[in-house]
Amino acid sequence: MNSTAASILKRIRVHGRGWVFTPRNFLDLGTRRAIDRTVARLTHDKTIRRLTQGVYDYPRIHKKLGILAPNPDDVAAVLAAKTGSRVQVSGARAANLLGLTDQVPAQLVYLTDGPAHRVKIGAQTIRLKPARPSKFPGAGTQAGLAIQAIRAVGPNANKDFVVRQLSQVLNSNDKQQLAKLIQHTPGWSHEIIRRLKGA
Repeated sequence: MNSTAASILKRIRVHGRGWVFTPRNFLDLGTRRAIDRTVARLTHDKTIRRLTQGVYDYPRIHKKLGILAPNPDDVAAVLAAKTGSRVQVSGARAANLLGLTDQVPAQLVYLTDGPAHRVKIGAQTIRLKPARPSKFPGAGTQAGLAIQAIRAVGPNANKDFVVRQLSQVLNSNDKQQLAKLIQHTPGWSHEIIRRLKGA
């Protein structure tokens, strides 16, 4: 194994299983030709997995279930990064991730300020849906995720439950950042955000 290949494999292992990446993550390690050749060989050897054009992962492996599906949030983030775009988890998924609902959305939809994209990976279909700039406050942060979740549950949600649940999953920095983004949120949500800041 040459030095470029060894360096690429080392970086993959350092990031650990579950890491989603593109060949651009290795541009500091060698020529593009050497990188592409190494990625192709690692894919052929089943060390890494090709998810879609130009996107790979170092798959997680379960003792009984075998190779696991990639984290869709990571895949969406990498797909957006390829075009220099932002990505925001959709409201329904955000609400589920933060424990505001136990309903799992049927589709994995992400909002983006870049081009639309749909990719099927195993049983998962990941969709990037173009949205207005107003949909991206705190994109990629827990505060942004909380905004999406609060919007999803709507003004008729039990505010005590929302505050209690979010106070458990957001740390103090997340709450402070959420408070700074309050002007980007619906008026009915301001009470929730102010209560979270003090929680």
